[in-house]
Amino acid sequence: MKTDLDHLPAHKQRELERVVQLLFEEFGAAHSEAESSKRRGKIVKVILYGSHARGGWVDEPHTAKGYVSDFDLLVIVSGKELADRAAHWVRADERLIEEKLAGRLRTPVNFIVHSLQEVNDGLAHGRFFFMDIARDGIALYQCDDRDLREPLPKTPQANLDMAQEYFEDWFPSAYSFMRGFRHAVNDGDFKKAAFDLHQTTERLYNCVLLVGTFYTPHNHNIAFLRTQAERIDLRLVDAWPRETRKDRALFEKLKDAYVKARYSKHYKIDAEELVWLGERVEELGRIVHTICTERLAALEAAVKG
Repeated sequence: MKTDLDHLPAHKQRELERVVQLLFEEFGAAHSEAESSKRRGKIVKVILYGSHARGGWVDEPHTAKGYVSDFDLLVIVSGKELADRAAHWVRADERLIEEKLAGRLRTPVNFIVHSLQEVNDGLAHGRFFFMDIARDGIALYQCDDRDLREPLPKTPQANLDMAQEYFEDWFPSAYSFMRGFRHAVNDGDFKKAAFDLHQTTERLYNCVLLVGTFYTPHNHNIAFLRTQAERIDLRLVDAWPRETRKDRALFEKLKDAYVKARYSKHYKIDAEELVWLGERVEELGRIVHTICTERLAALEAAVKG
C-alpha cells in the first residue's frame, strides 16, 4: 500500500500526523478500560482515502457553496469488538471536533472503523468501497507492511443485480418516510415530521452509497453520511446550502432529530423550518435519483460489453 503524502501541502501533512496521534491516544485510553481479555487488541492500519488520497480535494470555505473536503480515514483494528464506536471511539470523535473548533485543525475529519477481517471480507466480495481504498488509499500508519487481501471483483451482471436491488429497496423506503413527513406536517405533529424527514435523508444517503460503492457505514448521523456521499459525487453538495449560519443550523436541527425529536421535550422546530428542510431533502432526492440511474445505466452497459 502507498505511504507517500508528497502530493499534499505541508500543513495538511502536519494535520494528518496530529489526527493519527489523537486517534491512538483516545483509542488507547478507551481500550485500557476494556476487559483484560480484550487488551491485546490494537490498531492495525490507518488509511487515508477519498479526495485527499487521490488528489483533487476541495478547499473553498468562502465560496457560495462553502464546501471543504474532509479527511477520510479508515481505521483497521485487530478485532471486530474494537470497531464498536460507542465503546472505543466516542472520545476520539469529540477530540477531533474540539481540535477543529479550537482552530488547531483546519480540515474536518471523518473516520470509519472496521476489523481487518471485515475489510478483507469486503475485498473478497468485490465491494467497490474497499476496492477503491485498497487501490488508492495511503497508509498513514501500519503495524506491519502486509497488504490487504487481493480484491475479487464481481462479474458485471452481479454488480448490476446488486446495485439494482439496493436502489429498489432504499429509494422507495426513503419516500415512504417522506410521505410520513408530509402527513405529520399537515397534522401539526412537527416532532414526528422532523424524525421522518431525518429518516428520509438517511435512507437517501444510504441508497446512493450502496448503489455507488456497495457499502454504507452503520451510522445514523446524517452529517457523517453526507460527507461520505459527497465524497463520491460532488453534485450532492448542491442539496444543502452552507453559506449562512442559519442554513448550517437548520441542517444540524435535522441531524439532531433522530434522537431529540423522539425523546427530548426541549426539541423545537416550526413549520417554516420544516418547509425549508423538506425542500432541501426533495432536492437531495432528485440528485440521488439522477446519480443512481446513471450508475445503473453504466453497470448495464458493462454487462452488454
